Amino acid sequence: MKYIIIGGVAGGATAAAKIRREDEHAEIIMFERGEYISYANCGLPYYIGGKIEKREDLIVQGITTFSNRYDIDVRTLNEITSIDTSTKKVTVRNVQNGKIYFESYDKLLLSPGAMPFKPSLPGIDDPRILTVRTIPDTDKIKSLTEKTKKGKAVIVGGGFIGLEMAENLKALGFMVTIVEMIPQVMTQLDPVMASIVHNELRENGVELILGEAVMAFHPTSEKLYVQLKSGREISADLVILSIGVKAETSLAREAGLKIGITGGIEVNDYLQTSNKDIYATGDAVEIINPITGDPSLTPLAGPANKQARIAATNLVHGNICRYKGSIGTGIAKIFRITAAVTGVNEKTLNKKGIKFISTITHSGSHAGYYPGSESLSIKILYSPKNGKLFGGQVVGYGGVDKRIDIIATIIGQNGTVYDLMEIEHAYAPPFSSAKDPVNMAGFVADNVINGKVKIVTWDIINNFDFGNDYLLDVRSPEECKQGMIKGAVNIPLEELRLRLDEIPSDKRIIVYCAIGMRGYLASRILLQNGYGNTYNLTGGYKTYLFAHKDQEIMTKLGDTKNKS
Repeated sequence: MKYIIIGGVAGGATAAAKIRREDEHAEIIMFERGEYISYANCGLPYYIGGKIEKREDLIVQGITTFSNRYDIDVRTLNEITSIDTSTKKVTVRNVQNGKIYFESYDKLLLSPGAMPFKPSLPGIDDPRILTVRTIPDTDKIKSLTEKTKKGKAVIVGGGFIGLEMAENLKALGFMVTIVEMIPQVMTQLDPVMASIVHNELRENGVELILGEAVMAFHPTSEKLYVQLKSGREISADLVILSIGVKAETSLAREAGLKIGITGGIEVNDYLQTSNKDIYATGDAVEIINPITGDPSLTPLAGPANKQARIAATNLVHGNICRYKGSIGTGIAKIFRITAAVTGVNEKTLNKKGIKFISTITHSGSHAGYYPGSESLSIKILYSPKNGKLFGGQVVGYGGVDKRIDIIATIIGQNGTVYDLMEIEHAYAPPFSSAKDPVNMAGFVADNVINGKVKIVTWDIINNFDFGNDYLLDVRSPEECKQGMIKGAVNIPLEELRLRLDEIPSDKRIIVYCAIGMRGYLASRILLQNGYGNTYNLTGGYKTYLFAHKDQEIMTKLGDTKNKS
């Protein structure tokens, strides 16, 4: 059996190695139009910033080692220009000398990946405007940063790579501005959680220009000017484009393979394309989101590797392994904090018309009495009917990765908030608390579903009606001196039972504390004393503070922009 693999890196190289392990006697040829077959593209920003010191550390597998270990004919700098499905032949162009030749196949795997999206804007081809996708991309950025040390960088787009690049360029001494067309970075996060990320970026000297589009680039010999829709121009020595990727499907289209509604290559559960002898994996593949049931593109290394193993097994043994889809779990380090997501967010659920509840909890990364415990914020989204988990978002300083992995595992198994409650975790003071933050998230959700507490979100305060609403702060007076929500009345939790006569019975009562726990206790007291129209502010004053501060900054910037 002769297998042709088109593309290396996460999908192609993994599949080629798996095919060899399954079939020692197969003929395997892997084509890669670039110079490298397997490199750590997720590590590129950290090499640029100097965290990864040696360029060669980015190379996961060298060509000679890979070829000898797996007995695979590896042909780098050889591009497949067409696939003839009727004759089962591919046309190959040697990138170095232009020579054209042909190669036959019995089975073929497509792993072409994705290309950084590059909008058609004036000045876009200036050599100081770069993307971060390949090692050659990185070499260009590295060279430019060395020439313009401690210069000015503009990052267009606030996704994972853009934020990682912001941190690493700051580490090199650059002044950094992020321009994002929507009002937040990391679109996978809900706005209230993104506000924590915004705060961290600003505290580290990154200028955020949100809700603003780039219209053109104006290059001069000395500087590059980025023109925004508002008319403002920003000077830069370097521009990083980080506005997403586009599935590389040209080969598939020309070969007559079916393309899905997302623009990715359509595959079935076995990762088989519309041609029975061609399979596909990675960033170019349209897969199903198990939560919504919708086709989606998930350009992440983890899913690509898993798809490659499944596709390789099915190529060799027939369709015996199914791919269950991807729920889209991702994580990013942003200066001192970590932000992670899994499943779907509010925007997606609202768009699909799926009813949900969302709650926010703030916990310590480990036991508070053990030194070094830091804030960990968790937001979960779930069904009000049965508690099925739809999504989770975690932002904090330590232990974010293991909490998002727990939530992702439960979502992947079609689990519920009750599974979060029952998670049995490894506990010792340096690592967690007896009730882990994910347990706490489950407990809060259980209380909401079962009617033990009613909740409101921070933005309800924007529509607060003092004629019909009563805002109750149950923190201590000392805490309140550090800041309160405007219009709130302070009655400490410990005094609440003795001062019930001060609380109006004909208004909606909105209770809040620092993070939500005392607000819950106050709500229980009030609900059981005849105040049935009582609500707890989910996430407490901490959530409100981040989100409201972010909103105020955005409003001020918007006013300045409009005046200019």
